[in-house]
Amino acid sequence: MVMGFGVWIILGTLLFLVGGAFYAISIYNGLVALKNNADKSWSNIDVLLKQRRDELPKLVAVCERYMQHEAETLEKVTQARNLAAGATTMEAKAEAEGFLTEALKSLFAVTENYPELRADAQFGKLQGRVTSLENEIADRREFFNDSVNIYNIRTEQFPDVLVARGLHFARRELWKIQPADREDAGIAFSR
Repeated sequence: MVMGFGVWIILGTLLFLVGGAFYAISIYNGLVALKNNADKSWSNIDVLLKQRRDELPKLVAVCERYMQHEAETLEKVTQARNLAAGATTMEAKAEAEGFLTEALKSLFAVTENYPELRADAQFGKLQGRVTSLENEIADRREFFNDSVNIYNIRTEQFPDVLVARGLHFARRELWKIQPADREDAGIAFSR
């Protein structure tokens, strides 16, 4: 029995539609995996940020014993910590954590004027822990930005963009450094 030309057209069309549907599903699944990977990398950062925030009250308490004249610096650290703890969106957390990082830099710079504080074993341990967390956050931030970049590229490339727009896969923001971090450190060498 020989099939007519019309049957071949119908079978070809069905095959094309089924293949297109499977291809769209494949794109969708890839985008979901990339979105979840970016979410996971942000969650890893969020855990480290919380650990750092948890160490700060202990650090401030140790510093208060030695730094009676630096109440303003300690208050800035506490305010920045509270701001970071209260942030709810990723963008707000990133901005608040930037302020906290700046406050910590100021605190550690001021501690240079207090040799007794720097000699305190508990301070050394806490400073080392916070510094270690800062380094881990920087590493994870790089991984997060890589994950977001891959996701953004896929959502903007053809044909993925058709599925991404149709199913509302929105562009995500990279974690950017604060404007103050872009400024020159102001190191001057005297002759």
